[in-house]
Amino acid sequence: MTKEDIIRAGRDVLDVEARAVARLRENIGEPFVRAVNLLYRTKTRVIILGMGKSGLVGRKIAATLASCGTPAIFVHPAEAGHGDLGMILEGDVVIAVSYSGETREIIDLLGYIKRLGVKLILITGAPRSHIARYSDIVLEARVSKEADPDGLVPTASSTAALALGDALAIAVMKRKGFTERDFASVHPKGALGKRLLRIETLMHKGRAVPRVGPSALMSEAIEEMTAKKLGMTSVVDEAGRLAGVITDGDLRRMIRKHGATLLSRTAGECMTTGPLTVTRTDLAAEALNVMEQNRITSLVVLAAGGKVEGIIHLHDLWRTEMF
Repeated sequence: MTKEDIIRAGRDVLDVEARAVARLRENIGEPFVRAVNLLYRTKTRVIILGMGKSGLVGRKIAATLASCGTPAIFVHPAEAGHGDLGMILEGDVVIAVSYSGETREIIDLLGYIKRLGVKLILITGAPRSHIARYSDIVLEARVSKEADPDGLVPTASSTAALALGDALAIAVMKRKGFTERDFASVHPKGALGKRLLRIETLMHKGRAVPRVGPSALMSEAIEEMTAKKLGMTSVVDEAGRLAGVITDGDLRRMIRKHGATLLSRTAGECMTTGPLTVTRTDLAAEALNVMEQNRITSLVVLAAGGKVEGIIHLHDLWRTEMF
């Protein structure tokens, strides 16, 4: 094969698979709505079944559902008859992935599934197949051709089933109102977890938060800044509401301005009013962006009513290695 032949072969595969997925759009209708509502209502788990390439697709669907707030596990149909049937419980929902709808290992499980009263959703290219007749909901993922020249290798059909599984997972996620905050809670590791970290997981709180009253002398404010080691202190009123901040940079400017008389002045006289703030539920990445844009090293975390709840420092963000 020439270089051009290889490029053409690769592009032809992508064209076939892209058309297969595009045609699925017309199959998103009443059965899909019923499947989404069924998965939304289930209080236990979703069990995914599939053999061969369909099994690999099923594992991905299970992983996607779980990461989007719907507990799901993959059960290998061939192992099910050797004890793994115990993983399927009353109240579960089963999703079978079988392009032919005639997968023997899944057919052998239909009696057990029906005896349990478990609802069965089938993703298939054969809506009149044996498994389809036993299914409560059939989601058609038929393709006109596979991507290989002889139409023997599951390619476009596998891609179509995978795409339909993704559509189910995301639609159920939206139906549940699964938020970015929920998503972050099940993705605590890796680059994604770092990107979704909340300020509340990193901020200094309680006694670690530097704070003085507006009437405190600057000597007291400096002692508080030194003790808490965050390069700043918040200035709060009697109710704990933020009045302003004093930073290392403010100190240098006040020394130039007031000289030796600085220590006898009050925090209220020297503080910067209207500082930038964040809330505990904001993303750490957003706090980092605010710090970089404004060339500052810390932000006050405010609670309801303007009360100081914590401090987030640039060093706290560095430790996450998010940049």
